[in-house]
Amino acid sequence: MKLSEDLYAYIWQNPYENNCNSYIIGGEIVTLIDPGHTQYLDRLFHQIEEDGLSKDRLNLILLTHCHPDHFEGLEVFLDTPVKITMSREEDQYLQQIGRYLFEMMGKSLPPYRIDFFLKEGELRLKDRVLQIIHTPGHSPGSLSIYWPEKKTLFTGDLIFYGGVGRTDFPKGNSKLLVKSIERLARLDVELLLPGHGEIVMGREMVLENFEFIRQNYYPYL
Repeated sequence: MKLSEDLYAYIWQNPYENNCNSYIIGGEIVTLIDPGHTQYLDRLFHQIEEDGLSKDRLNLILLTHCHPDHFEGLEVFLDTPVKITMSREEDQYLQQIGRYLFEMMGKSLPPYRIDFFLKEGELRLKDRVLQIIHTPGHSPGSLSIYWPEKKTLFTGDLIFYGGVGRTDFPKGNSKLLVKSIERLARLDVELLLPGHGEIVMGREMVLENFEFIRQNYYPYL
């Protein structure tokens, strides 16, 4: 689904299947944010082709974190020229206790590669400038991505429409989750694109969603 020039959203609609939302940023370096589970990639590829894109045009895969429902599909891209990136903290977590989350979900950690690590700050994709923000809480190395030009925020599993990411997985941390959410709440955002669930559109709705989270989730975190 095309949201605006060079911005596409693929929202997972089936509540009975565990898969994340995926997003594409176009331009000179076509970037896929979170490929999801391997078994659902064919559906994603079909959707992006309907939007006039192609998996063969992807240049970069950017991972918000390494949980299976965001990460597993990487294995399909291992023998392609596409570059793959996430935070160093998340890779260290994956190599240690994070790998056991795959076993908890009845899966094996697939082969993967990380071509370079993302650090907090600017990520320049030629004609695009993104802000990478370290937002731990759901996992130790979780990242959020802010696109200032479009006032668009990709939040991974930190915050959703009317909800927040789980902190009961290995190395989840409720206090860090709250701190990370408050960092994002200070940004000028008109479009919030979460890792699951509905998109939050409009500055007023984004602010209302942050306030809803404060009132209804913070007391229990």
